[in-house]
Amino acid sequence: MATGALQPPDGTGTSPAPSTTEKFIEVQESAEFGELRRAHRSFAFPLTAGFIIWYLLYVLLSNYAGGLMGTKVFGHINVALVFGLAQFLTTFLIAWLYARHAAATLDPKGAAIKSRMEADV
Repeated sequence: MATGALQPPDGTGTSPAPSTTEKFIEVQESAEFGELRRAHRSFAFPLTAGFIIWYLLYVLLSNYAGGLMGTKVFGHINVALVFGLAQFLTTFLIAWLYARHAAATLDPKGAAIKSRMEADV
């Protein structure tokens, strides 16, 4: 080996072939990756749209339906406070649902793609 040449840490004198852009594009265009992308989008996009609508409903009701939002539910608790707390609750619920979906569906598919790519290197 020439002076100054880099040797791999394992001392074998051979280094793994570098991942190429073509390999990444090939994986990106594969049916397996398309399925992973569809699984993510079919869950994330509707949930995101639903939450944005829910949030905007709260904002619009707060601005234009003050009488409704000021209605006492019990004691000093009004509809606006209940809706506001429900915003936090739905945020945590969505995060929990996404974590479950990712662990059950997305992570196994992503791990399969990753292991196939690492095996090709």
